[in-house]
Amino acid sequence: MRESAETRQARIAEVVRERGVARITDLADELGVSVVTVRRDVEELAQRGEVRRGHGVARSLRPMPEEAASGNDAVAMIVPESNTYLTEAVQGAREAAEKAGLRLALHITAGHGGAEREAVRQALDDGARGLLLSPHWRTQEEADADQSWLSGLDVPAVLVERRPPRTSAIYQVDCVRTDHAYGVHLALGHLVDLGHRRIVLAARDDSPTARVIRVEFAGQTAARGLADGCRAILSSPTAGPDPLVADPRAVDLAETVAECGATAVLIHSDMDALVLVRGLQAAGISVPGRCSVVAYNDVVADMGSVPLTAVAPPKAELGRTGVDLLLRRLDMARGGLRPGATRHLELLPDLVVRASTAPPAV
Repeated sequence: MRESAETRQARIAEVVRERGVARITDLADELGVSVVTVRRDVEELAQRGEVRRGHGVARSLRPMPEEAASGNDAVAMIVPESNTYLTEAVQGAREAAEKAGLRLALHITAGHGGAEREAVRQALDDGARGLLLSPHWRTQEEADADQSWLSGLDVPAVLVERRPPRTSAIYQVDCVRTDHAYGVHLALGHLVDLGHRRIVLAARDDSPTARVIRVEFAGQTAARGLADGCRAILSSPTAGPDPLVADPRAVDLAETVAECGATAVLIHSDMDALVLVRGLQAAGISVPGRCSVVAYNDVVADMGSVPLTAVAPPKAELGRTGVDLLLRRLDMARGGLRPGATRHLELLPDLVVRASTAPPAV
């Protein structure tokens, strides 16, 4: 006679309590039922607060022996200072960690070289058992310099809004980032559909995200046959790889728009966008009457005198997904299981249309 769901779930809960972590497929084999049935049972047990669900595993609510010894079941998230873009990612990661019963410790790094390495050392000294990392990487040289020590980490790590090149020593590290190529595609598609053909990019150049946006703008405008009418400038005097050195690309946006006859601007980031829109208006260039504006990031794009149309990366989802990837690694390690394939995930941004874009004036 087949045992009842109540009896089966009690057995699952007991096995998980004894082992600390149990693979769903192993439980199905031992109980002689399907994986689907065990997944459903684990879901019900998790809802009742008897176990925790993991990626392909069920985990005990009680700390594992090594956790009990330290009194800590924590992971750390390391992000650059003054990066409002990642604030929502941090919140998303915090919510996901708390839901999984983990404490998320936040470490803020300064802009000088070696800051991330110092923060990682501190996080590990504090007992972090896994890491979510968003290094500055103002230049590709900085990213290359971090490869050796990052590849030597002895705890699971996930890169958030960063992805190393295939030739990198850390290419086999899990990562999640926004598909910024698609974000540029959304912005250009919206402006072109409105009738714009001369578009200026005013962008930062101090992060992997900024570099992708600049490269994609050049490639995508060329593919659309618009390259001759489109220019790229720096969105702020301090938006280059070295914020302490004057960058010649930081020219006046209003002058650039007037000089090349542009009717639209894509600005990264939207903090810079709010400043540059005021500069356009002060120069007598109305938004969107004379010049449409699309911001990139959508952190505060809706808070200006003219709410800005913006590319909106899934910032909170980046943090949640990063924690999910990290939990998968931690679950496997706890159960003595093989770690499985590395995952590189890209999440698609949205375009939020507001009052700053319109067809070009005739």
